[in-house]
Amino acid sequence: MTDTTHRNDTAAGTGAPAATAQAGQATQASRTGSQKVIYAAIVANLGIATAKFIVAGITGSAAMVAEGIHSAVDTGNEFLLLLGERRSTRPADRRHPFGYGKSLYFWALIVALSVFSLGGGLSIYHGVAALQAPPPLEDPLWNYVVLGVAAVFEGYSWNVSRKALNAVRKAGTTLWQAVRASKDASVFTVFIEDTAALLGIAIAAAGIALGQYFDNPYFDPAASILIGMLLVGAAFMLARESGALLVGESIDRDQLAALYALFRREPALDSVASLRTMQMGPEEVLLAASVQFRRGMPIDEVEQAIARLEAAIAVEHPVIRHVYFEASALRAAMR
Repeated sequence: MTDTTHRNDTAAGTGAPAATAQAGQATQASRTGSQKVIYAAIVANLGIATAKFIVAGITGSAAMVAEGIHSAVDTGNEFLLLLGERRSTRPADRRHPFGYGKSLYFWALIVALSVFSLGGGLSIYHGVAALQAPPPLEDPLWNYVVLGVAAVFEGYSWNVSRKALNAVRKAGTTLWQAVRASKDASVFTVFIEDTAALLGIAIAAAGIALGQYFDNPYFDPAASILIGMLLVGAAFMLARESGALLVGESIDRDQLAALYALFRREPALDSVASLRTMQMGPEEVLLAASVQFRRGMPIDEVEQAIARLEAAIAVEHPVIRHVYFEASALRAAMR
């Protein structure tokens, strides 16, 4: 397979530099938006975790302990995502010629493991321990106050991530479909975490309320176990999404269909056998093209056709930063 080299260099004079500059600006805007989502989540979770643990110590509520663990784990996870964001922007070097874009997906996978083990595991463990020796019921007023405040802050963070997803969501698709289609691990990780947090708050409030209503101390630790199970489910969801991107996920079907249409418009091509893409980062894609140039074309015409294709890709698909053509196609054209 022959590399056509980075599009910024090969498409000079064809209008691609302007498109590349726009792509760079779009990438920077995307990263800024992702970091805004993370910082909003850190501020929300840090304050909430502190309040939950204080109230859990006062009231002895197992559900509040589980919620405190949840918020503390989420806070640590956001710092891991920030680390991934920073590492993913490092320039390419000899050992990593395609850059470090996938670092974000690696750290998102670590976050999923953290949610599973620290969030889900500790919440379930604490709930089971509390079921064996449930603490006496206390006045739940402060529990409700903290849960209400937590819902407001978590709702704010959730809304920030929702807006980031809506900015790239296609018309006619659901928010969940936008999560599945998103290539920005920071945004969909915060969104899934905050969704789990809001559901966890509802479960904790229900467990405390039912325990008070029925004068039964077992509802509270049962809520802690349910919160832990919720976090385990969220962890599996995060691991599936970030793992698929880490392994090497393609662009979506609509984008791929548009890419095929672009190649088929090129008169120098006889056929397009396959176009394989790999997500290298939230705003970076690699394309390997298996095409058939017309037989007997002079080398300069082949180079002009490649330049036209690269220029068109730069304009219509700015996230595609690396384009490769199979060497067999080039050899066949020059026979």
